[in-house]
Amino acid sequence: MEYLTDIAALEALYGTPSVPAMRKVAQQMTPQYRRWIMTSRFCVLSTVGAGGTDGSPRGDDGPVVQELDPHTLAMPDWRGNNRMDSLRNIVEDGRVSLMFMVPGSNTVVRVNGTARITLDDDLRARFDHKGKLPRSVIVIAISEVYTQCARAVMRAGLWSRDDSADLPTPGDILSDVTRQEIDGQAYDRDWADRSSKTMW
Repeated sequence: MEYLTDIAALEALYGTPSVPAMRKVAQQMTPQYRRWIMTSRFCVLSTVGAGGTDGSPRGDDGPVVQELDPHTLAMPDWRGNNRMDSLRNIVEDGRVSLMFMVPGSNTVVRVNGTARITLDDDLRARFDHKGKLPRSVIVIAISEVYTQCARAVMRAGLWSRDDSADLPTPGDILSDVTRQEIDGQAYDRDWADRSSKTMW
């Protein structure tokens, strides 16, 4: 199998981007991008570091980020599995990308930029959820904001189908990869109660 290793050959294969594909890029929040991102409760945060790359789902009960100013977004780091893959990468190499999604919309809005982590008390307090605060906040300096072509979401029929009926559970997967050292059924059984106590 041969692989493309030359940018010129790649560009020759795909041709020139359309004018709208290039002109839709903004270097900061605009009124319409603001409206879109502030509606999104879910995004995927992509990072890179010495150990490799990471893509982390991020969700919230309301906007998944807050705008600090037209050039800056803030994302709370709520409870998770404590692997800290994204956070480690941000400390090592601040480059990040975010993909914001809204159920029912085929549009995806992307933000590229650089990020840092803060423990600032005032900023953490902005995300207060019934007396609970995030342990840290990711502050993102925006380099680019733009919409992604809707074709991928349309091809997948992402919001118009449910393929989850026969999927393995997290417990099934955990039991499989640990060769039954961890009781997957017990993990699944206890998950709902455990997650309800550690959501925030």
